[in-house]
Amino acid sequence: MDMDPSLAPDYPQLSYSILPSHEETKEDGSPEPSLSLLDQLSRFKTVACEAYTRKPASYWILLVLSIGSMLVAFPASSLLSRLYFANGGESKWIISWVSVAGWPLTALFLLPSYIFLKIQPTPLTFKLTLSYIVLGFLSAADNLMYAYAYAYLPASTASLLASSSLVFSAIFGYFIVKNKIKVSTLNAIVIITAAVVLIGLDSDSDRFGNVSDSQYRLGFIWDIVGSALHGLIFALSELVFVKLLGRRSFHVVLEQQVMVSLFAFIFTTIGVIVNNDFKGMKSEAKNFKSGEASYYVVLIWSALTFQLGVLGGTAVLFLASTVLAGVINAVRVPVTSIAAVILFHDPMSGFKILSLIITFWGFGSYIYGYSSASTKVSL
Repeated sequence: MDMDPSLAPDYPQLSYSILPSHEETKEDGSPEPSLSLLDQLSRFKTVACEAYTRKPASYWILLVLSIGSMLVAFPASSLLSRLYFANGGESKWIISWVSVAGWPLTALFLLPSYIFLKIQPTPLTFKLTLSYIVLGFLSAADNLMYAYAYAYLPASTASLLASSSLVFSAIFGYFIVKNKIKVSTLNAIVIITAAVVLIGLDSDSDRFGNVSDSQYRLGFIWDIVGSALHGLIFALSELVFVKLLGRRSFHVVLEQQVMVSLFAFIFTTIGVIVNNDFKGMKSEAKNFKSGEASYYVVLIWSALTFQLGVLGGTAVLFLASTVLAGVINAVRVPVTSIAAVILFHDPMSGFKILSLIITFWGFGSYIYGYSSASTKVSL
């Protein structure tokens, strides 16, 4: 399950006021004069310096490594999925299975907290177990839909379309978790929706020669439906935290990731077995354009990079804030698109460039609105 850090639940963190509130007043009750951009930047620099001095060097090293993990691992995982299909891979079930096959890696990070810190695992009640099963099933379906997208669409196009998950996360969050939708959120929804429409209007410019019109449309539809399901998963995940878990510690977040990935792995494995795709892996590897060894290397690294991205995203959420995680999540969209253009020579038409720009604008609108509405922002 590809995380959307910008909409994950908040965690206990050290908070600082960064952006001035429009309703700040002086001690005598009169309103504060509006600050210029330079004054705001100066205030931000002061607060950032204060935050830096209050945290040990190890904290900042871990935060930088976590950010780097998100920016490298998630785009790499997406590009490896496209590389699999570009070199002759055909099984959508296999590439979906690979996305969750690395779940034991995340589980390994839980062992030190249990062994050395003496932290007790969260008790598995019936409701909590049922929620993990449902989320696991939805995640398995979500991964399969994205597999269809990367099978038929260029990686840059699939990545841009997947950014619409922010729209669905905001909508489902409003109806399921009762999250507020601010003006900035509505603005982001409209902008990102317009970006998706632009890609749809320019579909003829980036379709691969071996992909039919119906396959391209299928990939486009599954990418959007997968993004919608992605948004639903995050809303339901937040509901689990609010209603069942309550605690927002790092190990609880990892436990949820492990359990959801485990059940997604089980459901996907069943699908691979029923579809007889495990039996077809040997012949698929022999026919892989880059060679049999490269076939297994692509699958192994796909599993590792996805889990590293999950760990990095979880760490950024816990160490910093949802706002910073949202910034990183926004940045990785153009990173994936640009990398796809460089590595796979994806066509980049004027429509797609415009779509990329306004998608980034939409993310920025959402993040700025989130920051401005908060009197305290975590660093």
